[in-house]
Amino acid sequence: MKITLFIPCFIDAIYPKVGMAMVQILEKLGHTIEFPGELTCCGQPPFNSGYWPEARRLARPVLKRLENAGAIVIGSGSCGAMLKSFYPQLFAGEPEEAAANALSAKCFEFSGFLVNQLGVTDLGASFPHKVTFHDGCHGLREMLGKQPPRELLKHVRGLELVEMTEAETCCGFGGTFATKFASISTAMGEVKCASAAETGADYMVSNDSSCLMHLKGLLDRQGRPLKTLHLAEILVQS
Repeated sequence: MKITLFIPCFIDAIYPKVGMAMVQILEKLGHTIEFPGELTCCGQPPFNSGYWPEARRLARPVLKRLENAGAIVIGSGSCGAMLKSFYPQLFAGEPEEAAANALSAKCFEFSGFLVNQLGVTDLGASFPHKVTFHDGCHGLREMLGKQPPRELLKHVRGLELVEMTEAETCCGFGGTFATKFASISTAMGEVKCASAAETGADYMVSNDSSCLMHLKGLLDRQGRPLKTLHLAEILVQS
């Protein structure tokens, strides 16, 4: 299968190893990977802030570039939700409405694509550590991605998954929310960090590097030893 990767801005700029891990995994499964380098932001920051005309200006080149793609796999529940769930809203009543609906049907979050579309749960990975999983809001609620990451983690050799009480609670990042409402965002993140630390896990894992970026900053400032890692980075461990 030819798979088009959509790599979110923050992964491309700050966490490139996540994108490389996704490529390694999908190529190992025998698929051909396309990564259009000209793709940039999906438009989520202005969309979430209420600037929909500005969001459309960013989203139109994405729609155009991906119109002939087959399966589109996204390494983030957040950006995945933008393309799959919010583009149809953003372009409702616009000339691109049909293109946005067609794109939506082809978009998949990485772990959901592996488990639900490819039927893959065991990649032969080994990671002898205790981990807890953070469900990013968009991945959980828009992409319906509760079980796929856990199915994948269950088959990692040596890995012990310990669920935290606040697994489904928002971490408080929310993109521009964290800058507009910093004190609220920090308080929400501290609840998440405390819940994760209570499990005694070595790593907090998620499908969203944006959430992990926020939580890693809080953990470091608190002096906690808990580390953060994207799911794809675990699935390439051997």
